[in-house]
Amino acid sequence: MRKERVRLVNNFKEEDGPIIYWMSRDQRIHDNWALMFAQEKAIKRRQPLIILFCLQQKFLNATQRIYNFMLDGLKKVERSLNKLNIPFIILKGAPEKIILDFIESFKISNIIIDFSPLRIKREWIKRIHDQIQIPIFEVDTHNIIPCWEVSNKKEYAAYTIRSKIQKKLNQYLDQFPDVKKHPYGWNESYEKIDWEKLKKYLEVSNNDVHDLRYNPGETEGSSILKQFLNEKLKLYNQNRNDPNLDGTSNLSPYLHFGHISAQRVILEARKIMNISNLKGGFYDEIIVRRELSDNFCYYEPNYDNVNGIHDWAIETLNFHRKDKREYIYSLEEFEKAKTHDKLWNAAQMQMVKTGKMHGYLRMYWCKKILEWTETPEIAMKMAIFLNNKYELDGRDPNGYVGIAWSIGGVHDRAWNERKVFGKIRYMSYNGMKRKFNITQYIEKYSI
Repeated sequence: MRKERVRLVNNFKEEDGPIIYWMSRDQRIHDNWALMFAQEKAIKRRQPLIILFCLQQKFLNATQRIYNFMLDGLKKVERSLNKLNIPFIILKGAPEKIILDFIESFKISNIIIDFSPLRIKREWIKRIHDQIQIPIFEVDTHNIIPCWEVSNKKEYAAYTIRSKIQKKLNQYLDQFPDVKKHPYGWNESYEKIDWEKLKKYLEVSNNDVHDLRYNPGETEGSSILKQFLNEKLKLYNQNRNDPNLDGTSNLSPYLHFGHISAQRVILEARKIMNISNLKGGFYDEIIVRRELSDNFCYYEPNYDNVNGIHDWAIETLNFHRKDKREYIYSLEEFEKAKTHDKLWNAAQMQMVKTGKMHGYLRMYWCKKILEWTETPEIAMKMAIFLNNKYELDGRDPNGYVGIAWSIGGVHDRAWNERKVFGKIRYMSYNGMKRKFNITQYIEKYSI
């Protein structure tokens, strides 16, 4: 694998002892550069390899449904690892404590982690880093080009990062080697995972509506990918913005939990459709927009509030801060889809019922929250709360950036000025009527 995918977080001497891969963002066995790097290092040093996962009692407003999706996927990870002679252990609690205890108890020699640009993961890593004296390696196995390799600064928009990606893309689209059966076993005894007990450990709200269409795991993600490539890819540009046609890939939950690699998606899609242009279309979304989202969250500490948006956007929103709103809704009214707008309500209910709102409607949904709340700060806070609570692919850089784009014009330009929005791009009910059959959509997802 390319050495640029890995970076050394600290500089301590490597000693003998088992090696751990702290699996977090990328919950899969195959096509996982972090796992491959960890195994390569463990084999070279003739050491056992252990995979850890740290389970939080609650995480960024995620519901029981989202935890179920994740845990059911991890159960499949455990089964696959058992065949590879690699133990899989789930630790409960704060990572900075339980990982430290594990390292000390079992004389761990190295820790490998998968990269995330989000604040919470980076804070965990820093706290662990400050208290241990063993090497920490970070591997970006989520992006095709590692975040720190694409750019060393916050990019202004898609057009500023696209050319940087274009120059490096081919050299990073290398094939994945297979994970091997690990030759060095771990002789320590450890508690077998009780999956039902883990679910009882959680302190999360329950959303008892579950769409069985989305089933977790690598195999399921690969099946969704195959269906998309065979049936939808060639008509993607034509159908993607019509929520009634199901023309999107439906891969976002699998990409979010790392059940499938974006690089694998590109390697397979390339067999059907060449990457001739990164502007517009499927390749723009899964390569440029995804890497741009990670770039924003990595280099902008205020990715989840209005302090992270462009100066022109702050200025125009402040200028219109006291504009009279025709409607004002509470969080409860939004959550229960109790607005005057039937299309907005249907979009909210699609998210609540299925765990996934159509991407084109997410923009409309979010911009209306800006229009129907007292301030941009409240709007962003509510949109993040609802997105994180109900979307299977919430709590993700793509979600934070999508909200920042809708409410704060991030990665966008100034448009014609209007009430409340100022120069932020506007979307209207009548505009949506011209794009697709909204009556059909409302009938499908109305309360």
